[in-house]
Amino acid sequence: MAHVVQVGVGSGGMVVLDLLLRHEALTRLTLIEPDVYKPHNVVRHYFPLTAVGQSKLDLAADWVRQRRPDLALELLPCDLLAPASQEAIQAAVATCTLGVCAVDNEPAKYHWDALMRQHRRPWTLGEVLSGGIGGFVHAFAPDGPCYGCVASHLKREVVVDRPPTPDYTAPGGPIHETTIPAPAAAIHAIASLHALVTAGLLEGQAPPFASLLVTLEAVPDVFPDAFRTHRLQLARLDDCLLCRSAGPAENLDAALAQALGRWDGR
Repeated sequence: MAHVVQVGVGSGGMVVLDLLLRHEALTRLTLIEPDVYKPHNVVRHYFPLTAVGQSKLDLAADWVRQRRPDLALELLPCDLLAPASQEAIQAAVATCTLGVCAVDNEPAKYHWDALMRQHRRPWTLGEVLSGGIGGFVHAFAPDGPCYGCVASHLKREVVVDRPPTPDYTAPGGPIHETTIPAPAAAIHAIASLHALVTAGLLEGQAPPFASLLVTLEAVPDVFPDAFRTHRLQLARLDDCLLCRSAGPAENLDAALAQALGRWDGR
């Protein structure tokens, strides 16, 4: 009997959702997504061209109901960072078994990490690297390294020698770690692993890593080989204010601002 709260039902989020909802342990699901399905989404998404203009959340809900009509489903059509939405989001997170993050936005990832740590819930995150050359799957435990610790250890922004391409993954603004849209196959590969790690947590099986790096292409000076996996065990940083158990709120705010500033400066 598990309650999963998932933020994001985009091209990767839908792959994770579709695989998780088939897990018999899942009995309750909360989805958070504010966006509308747009023409540039079609090439990498489950939804058809005829669905353009509809809410991604409504489309995802129909997908779930067709496959799991027994599932208790709650929909939150809101921005994860919107102040007016925090009460509803907090209520959902407080009752969940674990969280799933399927958004490609740094402030949202830090905010989601803070929510999960506040309520001491495990959560998972999938990240596809620029151009689909590989990706990460992270599993976070309440007493383990936070997203800030992991982001400080890992370099997730790479330079790919390809012609400049519009960043269709970010129609509303820039996404710093994504410079070339990934193909659907790469997104599905990482998202499937994301779902597999999350399903293991639903079954009480913690993965033998904090982060899993999967290379999908060989890229000079970045990845020497394609289709290799690297399991990473990362420790909490002693000076990380984000995941300290106690501390003034202003210190946490300053730490978050510093972390985001470091990311923007890479």
